Amino acid sequence: MAMGDREQVKPLAPAAFQSRSDDEEALSYKQLRLKNRKFVIQCCGCVAAFVLILAVVILVLFFTVFRIHDPKIWFNSATILQPPEFFPNGSLRTDVNVTLLADVSVKNPNAASFKFNNSTTLIYYGGRVVGEGVHLQGKAEARRTLRRNVTVNIIPEKVLEVPSAVADFASGALNISGYSRISGRVKILNIIKKNVVVKFNCSMTYRISTQDFVGERCRPELEM
Repeated sequence: MAMGDREQVKPLAPAAFQSRSDDEEALSYKQLRLKNRKFVIQCCGCVAAFVLILAVVILVLFFTVFRIHDPKIWFNSATILQPPEFFPNGSLRTDVNVTLLADVSVKNPNAASFKFNNSTTLIYYGGRVVGEGVHLQGKAEARRTLRRNVTVNIIPEKVLEVPSAVADFASGALNISGYSRISGRVKILNIIKKNVVVKFNCSMTYRISTQDFVGERCRPELEM
């Protein structure tokens, strides 16, 4: 027998077996694509949910913690720092200085500090400015109330220029009013900023005999 006849020819794989392998490979590829698509959808869903939750949290913080509320200022008390002889016989000496000490409070309801600039307090009597004081710049901490004294110098000559001054001193009562204006800014995380001007009006009666103020009527105002 010739050499070529002794060699056996290896049979080819059946066609059905090859077709099965191709189908399995195609099925595996489809399953992989399906898994990848599901993974991408799940990732997109997670990202969308995270963004939605973050947006809701930011909105809640914006309307609660980060919402800027208007500071408030109010008048606690006032005292004239002078001995009784400054009012001899129910009148007012013009050769001395009269000092009024006003006790005021600034309340900051915000989650950030309220910084304000130098401001003024004016004292009116008979519709005329008879005294002026200066609030030095300061800072009311977050959700805190800053209390301070403001010294106002009263000018006796201006008091006596009021037409009703003689009659008021004779009656022992002087109706005066005070006006304060404080301007500042509230800033949260260097993102949310708001400039605020707080104005405050008070009217009261000073009794010469007891040297105290009665009947305080105060009204705060805001200017954006």
